[in-house]
Amino acid sequence: MKYTKGKVGRVFVVKVENGDDLIFELKKLAQKESIEAGVCYIIGALKEASMVTGPKECTQPPEPVWRTFSDCREILAIGTLFRDDREPVLHLHGTTGKGDQTLTGCIRGESQIYLVAEVIILELINTGAIKEFDAEFGFKMLNFLSV
Repeated sequence: MKYTKGKVGRVFVVKVENGDDLIFELKKLAQKESIEAGVCYIIGALKEASMVTGPKECTQPPEPVWRTFSDCREILAIGTLFRDDREPVLHLHGTTGKGDQTLTGCIRGESQIYLVAEVIILELINTGAIKEFDAEFGFKMLNFLSV
C-alpha cells in the first residue's frame, strides 16, 4: 500500500444539464478551474452511456466487458479526478438502473445526461497524486510524486 496526505480545497457544486456529456463537462471544468485532484459525487440520470462492467477473466492486462445503454437510466456514482502529464483523468464508477435492470461499473466514453445530474466536487490539494500509464495493467493508474 502507498498513500499520501493532503487537504480539502475548494468545493464545486455543479449542474450538468440535459444533453451534456457528463465526463466531457467534468474534465472541462477541472481544466478550466485547474483542479489537480478531487473526488466527485454524482446523482441524476443518463440518457446513454458506455460502461466497463468487469474483466472477462482475472488477467493482466484485463480484457474489459463493455455494456452500453440508451434507454434513460438513473445514476448514482463516485469518481476520482487526478491529472496525468497533460489533462485531468476522471475515474468514475457508478450504478445505473431502470426498472429491474441495473448495471454497475466504470463509466467511460460518451455519457449523455438525461434531464440533469447534480455533482459535488471536493478539490484535494497538496497530495502529489497523479495518474501514470502502467504497462503491466494497460491503463493509467494512481501514483504519487514526492510532496
